[in-house]
Amino acid sequence: MCSNAYLVALSQRLPVSSRVAALVAAPGVRRMRLWILSFALAAASLPSVAAPAPSAAAVARYAQRQLQTNYAQHGPGAALLVARGDQVLYRGALGEASVELGVPLSAERVFRIGSVTKQFAAAGLLKLVEAGKVGLDDPLSKYLPDYPNGAKITVRQLLNHTSGVKSYTGIPGVMAGPIRMDLSTAQLIDTFEHLPVDFAPGEKWAYNNSGYVLVGAVIEAASGQPWHEYLQQALFQPLGLQHTRWGDDHALIPGQVQGYTLSHGAPAPANYASMSQPHAAGALVSTVDDLLRWNRALHEGKVLRSDLYTAMITPEGAAKAEHYGYGIEHAGFRNGDALAHSGGIFGFLSFLIYVPGSDVSVAIVQNSDLVARGKRNPEVLARKIAAYAIGQPYPEPVAARPIEPQLKPLEGVYRMDANTARAMRVVGGRLVSQRIGGQRVPLEALGNDEFLFEDGLSRLRFERDAQGRATGVRFYPDGEGEGIYSRRTDEALPIETAAIALPAAARERVVGRYAREGRVLSVFQQGEQLMAQMTGQPPFALAATSPHRYTVDAVGAVLEFAPESGPAQTLTLRQGGAVLEFKREP
Repeated sequence: MCSNAYLVALSQRLPVSSRVAALVAAPGVRRMRLWILSFALAAASLPSVAAPAPSAAAVARYAQRQLQTNYAQHGPGAALLVARGDQVLYRGALGEASVELGVPLSAERVFRIGSVTKQFAAAGLLKLVEAGKVGLDDPLSKYLPDYPNGAKITVRQLLNHTSGVKSYTGIPGVMAGPIRMDLSTAQLIDTFEHLPVDFAPGEKWAYNNSGYVLVGAVIEAASGQPWHEYLQQALFQPLGLQHTRWGDDHALIPGQVQGYTLSHGAPAPANYASMSQPHAAGALVSTVDDLLRWNRALHEGKVLRSDLYTAMITPEGAAKAEHYGYGIEHAGFRNGDALAHSGGIFGFLSFLIYVPGSDVSVAIVQNSDLVARGKRNPEVLARKIAAYAIGQPYPEPVAARPIEPQLKPLEGVYRMDANTARAMRVVGGRLVSQRIGGQRVPLEALGNDEFLFEDGLSRLRFERDAQGRATGVRFYPDGEGEGIYSRRTDEALPIETAAIALPAAARERVVGRYAREGRVLSVFQQGEQLMAQMTGQPPFALAATSPHRYTVDAVGAVLEFAPESGPAQTLTLRQGGAVLEFKREP
């Protein structure tokens, strides 16, 4: 199951389950756009018979433990709410609302929710359909007569990301400065309406923030009100969502927390974006209490007519493959279904999930935009807690790790197709998985030849022949379905280049900030260790293989500095077939 996020700059649709994110993705790609972080989410064997749902007390203990595992008392944190029906099983928070002032977080605090906004915008537009003011198959030109190609784009295609419109958050340079400007709806549309479309309307699916700006524009044209004022009148007030509103950054919003990112390994204020620009794609703020009220109202039929609710949660056409309805993802989850959406914006991440068969809701909002190998990841946390609450928890690593002689026979290259292979090798007594050209991910043993990706939910299961030799491996990226099989080959494991020690002067010449299209890659020293960090992402250690060439093992990347003597002026990043050049900032 995949959910999406309006992550300006991080631009995440962390696959919902963050499959493998791209380091610097091409415009329009909805995963994280900076360093590759193979979040390896989701997975695990499903029991053949569902266990009884655990008690409220057991769920509360589990949720509390997960919160404490992912966050700390000091630093950015998160608020979490878990419910079964109307019964709140857990409500709590950990971390600080203001790191500078040392103000602790509490569950009633207000957070930016990023792309979870899309769920509200979609429902708001469907209310206008219910009132006869909008038709799902109406052309966009009915509401925006001057929009190029508007006669060929339908309202339905805007809602389910099949319009082909260029997503403005993927336009090179937008996140470097223009995102800071206050823009009206018309001015915002002007930034992308004349750009070539990515594909013919309805032909494909691509997560698209511009599409939901246009959803907001249709709401404004049909209602005669600013999109957020209409949502206030049509949804928030009738449903008692007292703390859900447009996150106007020129107004004081009671209870709103500060958002953070990571800089040189420490929390720092998040980058600024005018909240006029996320628009109906991601500009709302809310609380976990309001998100629960919303989940209950929407999924109990208190918001929309039944046929429109069904349309909202039912993927159709080109959106079927991505399990995306209108502002909601509807996909398999632990032998059943789940309805969910993720959110991300500078300084904040969020996730809202509803499991219909068990009537379980989980809402998580965090005031940092950093994810680290499954930790501080609201989606991973929400999925784990929801799975536990319905009696189908994800497996936990075994206490006793296999010893190296047990792991060595599993080493090798496992190939899915001509272009995709995974190397398995033992490093430091642990089995490590690495897609060729990707990052290394340590594995935790689950027993019976199954391994869990470290701090995530994805798993691998090795398959053996009658003689006990490993012949292949099956990868379960979301813990659902039959998995993806890769056969073991006779290919040699890729040769790993040994790191070398460099004198201080050789390290110092590459230290600096290197920029490309608004993204900055900082190279700095922690003691004698060189580190590299993309804006808004965690720092990674560099290993020198020559005075001008470094590997970043954590993300499967290579950095090359030029010229080879004197202060470096350019940095070339090579990763997964991509070659990107950054230039030193003055």
